[in-house]
Amino acid sequence: MPGIIGRKVGMTSIYSAEGKATPCTVIEAGPCVVTQLKTQDRDGYEAVQLGFGERKVNNTPNALKGHFKKANTTPKSSVVEFKDFEGLSLGDVVNVDIFEEGEYVDVVGTSKGKGFQGVVRRHGFGGSETSHGQQSMRRAPGSIGAASTPARVFKGKKMAGQMGNARVMIENLEVLKVLKDKNLIVVKGSIPGAKGSIVIIEK
Repeated sequence: MPGIIGRKVGMTSIYSAEGKATPCTVIEAGPCVVTQLKTQDRDGYEAVQLGFGERKVNNTPNALKGHFKKANTTPKSSVVEFKDFEGLSLGDVVNVDIFEEGEYVDVVGTSKGKGFQGVVRRHGFGGSETSHGQQSMRRAPGSIGAASTPARVFKGKKMAGQMGNARVMIENLEVLKVLKDKNLIVVKGSIPGAKGSIVIIEK
């Protein structure tokens, strides 16, 4: 299985025998249920759909109820597709035991939303000097374009705008611990998102 769905629990530290502290993130990985198997003949590609987290039955449309009933499971709050899988059937359960300590994983999540931010915070601009009576341009971006040629602002120009709340992947995080009895995995470093947010862990 190439990956699994999880939930960010929070951050902590692990101390080595020499007393060195290593920051790490605890993730509740699974258990996930195989809710659909997509095939080349019917769907045009091969993939496995995993479901994670419980969803209120009263808020679930009848079409989704039937979809999860085929897999003999309760409605799930999150579903994600994975490719390059082997030996899975409808209704199978995928646990955290697909990971091993010492291997490296990629974690995908939605970063915390920071709202509308200026160029100093959003892009790290240095701002203007404060000497010679300058008052109103301390954190302004400055010039954003040329004169009559090209007479426009180029696409992708770094300007103020929405910061955060975007899909982010952190690559090559080392798996420090795998707690199979509690469905927890501990990875080195930080991952995107707030506590309790849904993440995707890929090998």
